Amino acid sequence: MEQFNRRKFLAAATVLATGTVVTAVSCNTSGSDVKGKTQLVHHVFFWLKNAGSQADRAKLIEGLETLKGIKEIGQLLIGTPAGTEKRDVVDHSYDVSELMFFNNKEEQDAYQVHPIHKAFVDNYSHLWDKVVVYDTLMA
Repeated sequence: MEQFNRRKFLAAATVLATGTVVTAVSCNTSGSDVKGKTQLVHHVFFWLKNAGSQADRAKLIEGLETLKGIKEIGQLLIGTPAGTEKRDVVDHSYDVSELMFFNNKEEQDAYQVHPIHKAFVDNYSHLWDKVVVYDTLMA
């Protein structure tokens, strides 16, 4: 029997995790056909002005929850640093993150100018000191 080393384990875990994300996005499309479309993943990281403030973190998460009212968002996940092992490649410095899935770039563009998104920025931007966004197109 072939030995299962760390590299093979990480490769297998990556494949499984990718399959899980694609399934989650596909299941949240209310029956619409996503075949042939390019999905867009929008990952945002927030650093609070009052780093470590549980009250500010809860308030920001409350604001992020309002974004669920935007129909163009296929799925919205909100999280905080996992407290995993400290390694050079892991960044635990942010306070809150949001992960959104869109069926295509056009839906993400519509989200950016949506009144609920604009209200979120107006009502909660005083809480953060820094924001970093990663947008990724998935075939």
